[in-house]
Amino acid sequence: QVQVAESGGGLVQAGGSLRLSCASSGLTFSIEAMGWFRQAPGNEREFVAAIRWSGGSTDYADSVKGRFTISRDIAKNTVYLQMNSLKPEDTARYYCAVDRDWRPTIRTVSDYDYWGQGTQVTVSS
Repeated sequence: QVQVAESGGGLVQAGGSLRLSCASSGLTFSIEAMGWFRQAPGNEREFVAAIRWSGGSTDYADSVKGRFTISRDIAKNTVYLQMNSLKPEDTARYYCAVDRDWRPTIRTVSDYDYWGQGTQVTVSS
């Protein structure tokens, strides 16, 4: 049974940093990509960042480019999201997802097969 577990969320002041982690386990397939999405109350889930497992190419939403960095540890089936210069508008529940099949894009909810329960990030002004 595939499990995806996020950690590292919390409360931080504007301008601060947080590092999220996401570990996947129970895999019987090779990961194609892992991604981070976020959802604020009343909003749809939106793409934040993603990384392809082979080669490590990355993709970011324009709203986080230059502030957030996604990275991976292949041996641990784990992905990280380093978030710097946080803004109140970054407040949301952050979800991690696993993609098991190659797809031309890794930016949409439908590109992913397995999801975690999320971790809350709150940025105070």
